[in-house]
Amino acid sequence: MEENLLKTCLYDKHVALGALMSPFGGFIMPIQYTNITDEHNAVRHRAGMFDVTHMGEIFVSGPDAEKFVNHIFSNNVAGMEDGKILYGMMLNPNGGTVDDLLVYKEFVPDHYLLVVNASNIAKDHEWICAQAEGYDVMVVNGSDSWGQIALQGPDAERYAVETLGLAPAAALGFYTYYETEYKGTRMIVSRTGYTGEDGFEIYAAHEAVNEMWDALLAAGVVPCGLGCRDTLRFEAGLPLYGHELDDD
Repeated sequence: MEENLLKTCLYDKHVALGALMSPFGGFIMPIQYTNITDEHNAVRHRAGMFDVTHMGEIFVSGPDAEKFVNHIFSNNVAGMEDGKILYGMMLNPNGGTVDDLLVYKEFVPDHYLLVVNASNIAKDHEWICAQAEGYDVMVVNGSDSWGQIALQGPDAERYAVETLGLAPAAALGFYTYYETEYKGTRMIVSRTGYTGEDGFEIYAAHEAVNEMWDALLAAGVVPCGLGCRDTLRFEAGLPLYGHELDDD
């Protein structure tokens, strides 16, 4: 069964660390490395990191991008400032949830990044494209090109700045981001997360994500699996598609 599942760019790292691997959203993902309680507490009290490369990145651009994203998204993106992020839903005609997602207002005019759930990438892309009739927009599913690490916990800022050299991260407000480059490739650093703690989500090319994972691991950041991601988000009251949210 495992050979039919997708692997993230960090798969070999997880196996080398002895993680318990399990199917999730079409991927083979780490559920835990040591135990869920220890990993949960590491995020609550210090810092932990998650492989969230399985999440999807869909880019919407064009003259009608703001109007179109506002049409398909439950939150209001009209007049949204560059570098801001909003959470919300895409809804079907019956009011059920197509998916919950983050919308990033990019620093290029008429460009948005939609970060969607792993299990819904293909479905969301197809649905977004179907809604685009009559709008002057381009929709691109860039999910395969991006890796992503979520660095979460009270000490996340220190590790982002001191270990990864992401000094501008310290100036970010909640639900904002900035862009930079890593060895000539685009990198996005946002002050977002799914744990109820302060933290950052870092999007970059696969090579960069592997190098940052190794640096954080060497610095003492605890690798965390989807098990404690679930307990953390549930404790914080954050919904998850397929559990608290679905098509109905």
